[in-house]
Amino acid sequence: MEWYEDEVRSMERTRDAAPPPPGSVAFYGGSSIRLWSTLAADFLGVGVMNIGFGGATLESCVYFFDRLVAPTRPRSLVVYAGDNDLGDGRSPEDVLASLRALLRKVPERVGPIPFTFLSIKPSPARWYLDERIRRANAMVRAELDGRSWCHYLDLYPKMIDGDGRPRPELYVEDGLHLSPAGYRLWTEILSSHLDTIF
Repeated sequence: MEWYEDEVRSMERTRDAAPPPPGSVAFYGGSSIRLWSTLAADFLGVGVMNIGFGGATLESCVYFFDRLVAPTRPRSLVVYAGDNDLGDGRSPEDVLASLRALLRKVPERVGPIPFTFLSIKPSPARWYLDERIRRANAMVRAELDGRSWCHYLDLYPKMIDGDGRPRPELYVEDGLHLSPAGYRLWTEILSSHLDTIF
């Protein structure tokens, strides 16, 4: 986890210098969260904080939870991760194991707050992983369905076109990270579940 240390330390310094208001909604995960520059404006009046760090895996989200999320005492947690785990060669079963570890940490460290997992997105750059992405998403959904404080938000169907391929307009040139249109879609989907998530 040493690879992440510089960014994590920088995030800690920024947070300590300007602590987020208590009871904010934490968005936690990798670059899809970190690069969401319009997050606060997209959920104006909700009180959100962006705890995204580059290249984060679900495994690293577990590892850094005590340092990045627990001190903020959020009222709700929204997670996007798992994408990079699969991209690094881990299996859907590995993703599930990391999710279970995170689900143990949340109530222990911040209480049984609402927990929302955003499904792993299909992307042009990682289309070769689509079968693994679908399998990981199915496992995550099944795991969360049995927990009253957890929610699975399925982004996948609205991110593919009529041919079942990723919609290119939702991504920037690298085919992996979201474009402004991609974030608008995510905002639209999340906004229709505000009562559940927030």
